[in-house]
Amino acid sequence: MDGQLSLFDNSTDDLRNEYNDLVKTLNYHCERYYNDDEPEITDFEYDRLNRRLKEIEKEHPEMISPSSPSLRVGWKAEKGVLVKHNVPMLSLQDVFSKEEVDEFIDTTNEALGEGTEYLVETKIDGLSMALRYENGELKLAVTRGDGINEGEDVTMNAKVIRDVVKKMPEPIEYIEIRGEVYMTREAFDKVNRKAEEEGKKAFANPRNCAAGTLRQIDTRITKERDLSLFIFNVQESRGRTFKTHLEGYEYLKRNGVTVIDHHYLCRTKEEVWEAIRKIGNMRGELPYDIDGAVVKLNSIRDREILGNTIKVPKWAVAYKYPPEEKESRLIDIEIGLGRTGRITPVAVFEPVTLCGTTVRRATLHNQDFIDDLDLGIGDTVVVYKSGEIIPKIKSVNKSKRPSDWVRYHIPEYCPVCGHKLVREENTADYKCTNLSCKGQIVFRIINFVSRDCLDIKGFGEEYIRVLVEKGYLDDIADVFELKDKRDQLLEDKIFGLEKNTDKILMQIESSKDAPAEKVLASLGIPNVGKATAKELMRNFDSIDDIGAASIEDLTAVGDIGEISARAIKNFFEEEENRKILERLKASGLRFEAQREEIGDALSGLAICITGTLPTMSREQATELIEKNGGKVVGSVSKKTSMLLMGEAAGSKAVKAKELGIRIITEDELRSMLGQMI
Repeated sequence: MDGQLSLFDNSTDDLRNEYNDLVKTLNYHCERYYNDDEPEITDFEYDRLNRRLKEIEKEHPEMISPSSPSLRVGWKAEKGVLVKHNVPMLSLQDVFSKEEVDEFIDTTNEALGEGTEYLVETKIDGLSMALRYENGELKLAVTRGDGINEGEDVTMNAKVIRDVVKKMPEPIEYIEIRGEVYMTREAFDKVNRKAEEEGKKAFANPRNCAAGTLRQIDTRITKERDLSLFIFNVQESRGRTFKTHLEGYEYLKRNGVTVIDHHYLCRTKEEVWEAIRKIGNMRGELPYDIDGAVVKLNSIRDREILGNTIKVPKWAVAYKYPPEEKESRLIDIEIGLGRTGRITPVAVFEPVTLCGTTVRRATLHNQDFIDDLDLGIGDTVVVYKSGEIIPKIKSVNKSKRPSDWVRYHIPEYCPVCGHKLVREENTADYKCTNLSCKGQIVFRIINFVSRDCLDIKGFGEEYIRVLVEKGYLDDIADVFELKDKRDQLLEDKIFGLEKNTDKILMQIESSKDAPAEKVLASLGIPNVGKATAKELMRNFDSIDDIGAASIEDLTAVGDIGEISARAIKNFFEEEENRKILERLKASGLRFEAQREEIGDALSGLAICITGTLPTMSREQATELIEKNGGKVVGSVSKKTSMLLMGEAAGSKAVKAKELGIRIITEDELRSMLGQMI
């Protein structure tokens, strides 16, 4: 089936048959997606079928089936839905020395008697999640939340984690188990590599990435990021009792559940400490991060005897390993250029072994960080691993400083193209703003054609990368010269066959109708995104006028600070940028502002939008608010005037209620603007 076929290529009967087949096929694969670890088709193929379904439904609403996947939230998790805990998900008391571990064991033995059994396990650096099963079927997954009363429902996301068992082969009436959701280092590196390629901010560590991923609304993102899960406790059970922790593990393992894979049964203080040392020594060899070792009672009855405090169980503690530190000599500082043009200094030092792995590089973040360290080439630095994985420089041993020492300063010019760097407003980051810089051309073009900019549909990242590699695109202006290379594009099969090639070339031509604010946003000027570009075009008659404006003129525009103004000024003064701007203007892009009458019904109001509105998209609602003098903000705070709320609203609605902020519906917004509902 060709997803590009026109609706009028089929007779009505054929079209109806095609539609019914699509509904059946998509429902089948949607079910496979949630309940099977090996879906039969790729996300790309699913999306292609889904687009075709929506195309038919848009043109023929009379055909829409009640079972159509478009009528339900097919892969959307209900973010912000809170669930009461059946069993509190308590934290653990942290201990940091052998003496504290010994004290815990002495106190426990005094209460329970000598010969008490202890388990020492790896403490996974992730986030807690409880799974509830009824008669073997997974019914609910919930995060720790406040640990006492309630957590967040993450069932849909849990179902796409491969370690989560959806049906136990040896079912009992009810069981709730608790585990730790985490990311392997390999999965984490893959996510950050993709973020870098797409010009997005990288995650700081695997735990933060796992936490953000588990709460994603789109479960396809959760599945793509490849989360993992270790179960470390049976919280509650009915239909079967377990005398010991290890007995619970054996039952879970028979049912395919992944439990903590490094645990040691101990009876003395010496055995417990030796197990802690063993786990500590293996930290660098594990494929995932741990942030300590857990010491806990094996007997369930003994746990019940000791009980819990309000915050922690009395029958377990978490030993936290001290960060390993070593000195090394700084050999060099390399300057890296990210896909977004951001400059990153990286320290290169003599190799040292930390947590079982050899490290020789660590990020220095920015010039402010370097200044705070008072760092120069040849310095002796103290290196450690944050979270047992990320090498960092802690300090400088100034007593070992060489006689010819000079404090290091990041160069003023781009290491790839040699153009002067610009500091981003309200940050310590420097960026290269050259539109022709080879180190960031792919990202610049991706931004150029994106929805918030020129919105060239069908012109995706894969095409852009191939076009850059094959020499079709050296800068953003080359996009509009592709029409002159149609025959060569067809010969190289860049866009596939003739039909798709002409379709994309037509989309490129259509993008010339984009308003000037979108053209301005597409240029990649530091700190000039969609909202700022719109504000600038409200205050200037053309992009050329913005380029000719003084710093004073620019800072007179709302939300434009001096750093942003200088970045804009520097951008337009760059000769290479001016050449590209002339080519863009010659290609037919709009540089003149189009004045629209702005109402004042919402003047001075800061409005946040949440949930799914009945008849408007988020973009349409934003446009309506801005056309009537209001400002759309991304989060709820004391400065927010009101919250426009649709269905499936999450945490923003809760916060608005807490702050006493007025909540309105789409109908109420339209009434405020005097529109027909």
